[in-house]
Amino acid sequence: MNAAAERAGLRVVDNPDDAALALVDLTAPGCGPAVVELLTSLNGPHLTLLALVSPDPRGFAAVDTLRPTDILTHQGLPHELTWRLQRAAERHREREEQARSQTDLALLLELTADYAESSDVEALLHGVTRRLAEQLDIARATLVMLGGGADEGIIVAASDDPGLKDLRIDLARYPEIREVVRTGKPVVMQEAATHPLLGDLERRAVAARGIHAIAALPLPIRGEVRGVLLLRAAGRRRAFSAREIDFLTTVAHATAVALRSASVLQSVQTARLAAEEKAASFKPYQLFFAHVSEGVAILDDKAGVLSLNPSGAQMLDTPANEARGKHLHQITQPLDENVLMELVTSASRGEARSGVDVEVRTPAGRCLTLSMSAAPLRDEDAATILSFRDVTHARKLEDELRNTKDFLERLIDSSVDAIIAADLKGRIILFNKGAEAMCGYSAAEAQEKLTVLELYPPGVAQRVMAQLRGPELGGRGRLSLIREELVHRSGERVPVNMTASIVYEGGRESFSVGIFTDLRDRMQLERKLSDVENRLEESEKSAVIVALAGTAAHELNQPLTSVMGYAELLKRKLKEDDFAWRPVDIIYREAERMAEIVRKIGKITRYEVKSYVGAQQILDLDKASSHEE
Repeated sequence: MNAAAERAGLRVVDNPDDAALALVDLTAPGCGPAVVELLTSLNGPHLTLLALVSPDPRGFAAVDTLRPTDILTHQGLPHELTWRLQRAAERHREREEQARSQTDLALLLELTADYAESSDVEALLHGVTRRLAEQLDIARATLVMLGGGADEGIIVAASDDPGLKDLRIDLARYPEIREVVRTGKPVVMQEAATHPLLGDLERRAVAARGIHAIAALPLPIRGEVRGVLLLRAAGRRRAFSAREIDFLTTVAHATAVALRSASVLQSVQTARLAAEEKAASFKPYQLFFAHVSEGVAILDDKAGVLSLNPSGAQMLDTPANEARGKHLHQITQPLDENVLMELVTSASRGEARSGVDVEVRTPAGRCLTLSMSAAPLRDEDAATILSFRDVTHARKLEDELRNTKDFLERLIDSSVDAIIAADLKGRIILFNKGAEAMCGYSAAEAQEKLTVLELYPPGVAQRVMAQLRGPELGGRGRLSLIREELVHRSGERVPVNMTASIVYEGGRESFSVGIFTDLRDRMQLERKLSDVENRLEESEKSAVIVALAGTAAHELNQPLTSVMGYAELLKRKLKEDDFAWRPVDIIYREAERMAEIVRKIGKITRYEVKSYVGAQQILDLDKASSHEE
């Protein structure tokens, strides 16, 4: 038996409480009481049984009540016994491992439930360390949080002392804790008394206390080691298994999460209590603000709402009790949160700001434009009072008016006519692009340096205003189309057609406006048309004269020819000393001269005149009939 156990790698013990496997020989006479004593011992329920029976039906029937893991007969060979012992030992270890895993899981579930339900952090942490010590059968489990200094720790819970808390320790005496903080990983010292991480002083202290093994697990909070779960094994416990280290690592992480949640919860509770205290201190203000038409909110130093008056609650579609404690951003949902937060931040710095437009969206889906003002309420609390009013409709009207104004300005500037407006003192208040082109001044120059008097010739501006105020030319306050002149920057007189009117506000004259059409191009065109008409008239005259001359020459040629023929005939019949010869000769020469005149008339091609008696002019036949220009 002993040889088979040794071959299987097992050790035979005398005390049943130290055994893991038990080989029961049911063939031995009087074995019953011994078997009963074995099974009823403290370790009996945990033993893995192998039964040695006789190879007959009675032998196998005897094991029904024992339910052993395996059965052997006397016919089995020694190597079979060794093999069965090895298999039984493996099954025992597997069963023990499963049992421990189930126990660990049950404890982890209990701890997780406690973390979720308990609000007493101190009692919770002590309960964790106590149950870990009991579960693992170790001397002590301790939770150490890092202090303010690099070498300072604070024991917040210990398994063996429920009253121990906030005990400050020097981490220089705990190299295992410093190593965990440095690496962020678990530190396990199975042979603590000889471990190189400990100094001589620490080794002697560990040996004196009978500590065999030490395990230190990090408590990571937001990626940083903020504490250590420290466990020490003494007595029968000699070491920590890998499974136990994995389990302890999980517990350490769960504890870290619980500590972080507890810290957040405590911060929230503290903030809530502080907010309630502040809200109570602002109650006198609330009574006053309840009757104002503007929305009023009192904020803490983090822009949390301490109070919201009824007008503000109605405006933001949020009941006042629901708004209390929320961040200002939550109840306003600004389209541009930078504008809102800059306003509140300025007030928290002690700067008052007013008239800041903020576009918000209420929970009901309404989009509003609020004109907000913020000012510090009390310096010691860094509290802010925020007032706001709904200017959505007003801003919409302003936008429409602005768009209309922009449209009219573009319309006025796009006009080719000059449009000039002036107040009652003659100061120019409107000078469009057309006026700039017509007068040679920029709008800025005209509005800064000129008066309307300088744009007219002397006395014209006064006459125009008198006509505007009179009933003759269009009625009072209106001036129908008239022709005047403006004075260009260069001094040139610019002829214009103009209309004008006076704008009244409340029945009183406010300013006058005139519209001017530049006539320079039109007058130049008129001059060209006049020249063309004159040339056409001259051309028509020339045509008439040429036609008349041709007709006259044709009609006069025949009688002149007859006169000249008869005169020449008479001259031939008369002698020079005859008294009638000379008159006939005169008739002949004058007829020739007339014939020459008729020939010139027939050659007339243009209308040319020359001076005659006094101021009269007659046709210049020589020039009119000449082909030379």
